[in-house]
Amino acid sequence: MTHPFQSFEEVTLQEFVLFIKIHNKQIEENTTIYLNLEPSISEADRKRAAMLLDSFLRLMSQTNIEELNDDYKYFFTTWLQSQISIIDRKSFNLFQLIFEKSLITFMIQQKSSRTNAILMYVLSIFTFLVRLYYDCEEENKTSNTTENKGLRYLQLLDKLDKLLISSSGYQDLAHILKKCEEYFNYKRCVFYAYVPWSNQFYGVIGAELSKVQSMKGHLTGENAILSSRKPIYLKNPKNYVKDEHIKLFNLSSIIFIPIMRRDQLFGWLTFDQLGEGFDCTKEELSLLEEVGKRLGLFLSRKGEKVEKNTELHLTERESMILGLLAEGYDNKKIGGLLFLSEHTVRDYVSSLMTKLKAKNRTQVVASAFRLGMLS
Repeated sequence: MTHPFQSFEEVTLQEFVLFIKIHNKQIEENTTIYLNLEPSISEADRKRAAMLLDSFLRLMSQTNIEELNDDYKYFFTTWLQSQISIIDRKSFNLFQLIFEKSLITFMIQQKSSRTNAILMYVLSIFTFLVRLYYDCEEENKTSNTTENKGLRYLQLLDKLDKLLISSSGYQDLAHILKKCEEYFNYKRCVFYAYVPWSNQFYGVIGAELSKVQSMKGHLTGENAILSSRKPIYLKNPKNYVKDEHIKLFNLSSIIFIPIMRRDQLFGWLTFDQLGEGFDCTKEELSLLEEVGKRLGLFLSRKGEKVEKNTELHLTERESMILGLLAEGYDNKKIGGLLFLSEHTVRDYVSSLMTKLKAKNRTQVVASAFRLGMLS
């Protein structure tokens, strides 16, 4: 005797995202528990899986439900592409296992009436993601066998190394970024500096400088992209980058590359094609990750060299104002804190710009950081 097929209630993408958004905290706690309960997992695989889980849950919690249509394939394709530099087969399988176990545990605890519907929807999502990931793997294998990209990438990095060796320091970054656009075939490259003591980022160098320098803020949960220490490629930045920033820079596809030296983060490079969409392979991301590491080494070495040779001297008042600039205060607020007029504060800021050879307040802070004057 055959049993009739049992149909399940349909779940939309909006309903699924809303469900995860509402119960994000409990599901996240479950993922942490299950990750730590797997003793056979290597630390590297555990770390990768944790990054994937964090990114996946952040996507749900930060997405605007009202802007979603029901095309879950497009939604999750964009997410998978953004994780291409992190993902491998082992970490992907572990990510799937931990997420499903965490979700099932939560729904059993809650005795949810929609358990079957939600789980069937998750099964559809991961069936799609697994197939998509394996397709990406095959494309990379085919690409590697048909074209000798390895040698070309080494030649590009060699050109970059020669450029960095011949450059004198932080003031040459604008020229270096223009060369990066040329070497790696992108139309725009922008540098965002990171200030660790205030956990802030500043747009510093790039085309349309006034727009670039209007970009600043704190590294919070809202800035999930900048919180990553791995390269991120976004085929479509929607749901990851604020709409006003997408419009400001006419963004379509974009790549974020951290600039690091060991554990020290100096900032990020972004690469894009001025509004044109583009694809990016895992190998290309690895190449650009090397660019970020080489720039991190360059900035750390040049910073040490300048610090040893510099004869800059700041007065006590200039040092105080520099510290307040780093905290993001404007002239009026600084004047109120130090009992000075705005005009006097403006004179001090002008003096700092002259001493640090900076064109604006943002460059004052960034230069002072490189010189070790702020810590």
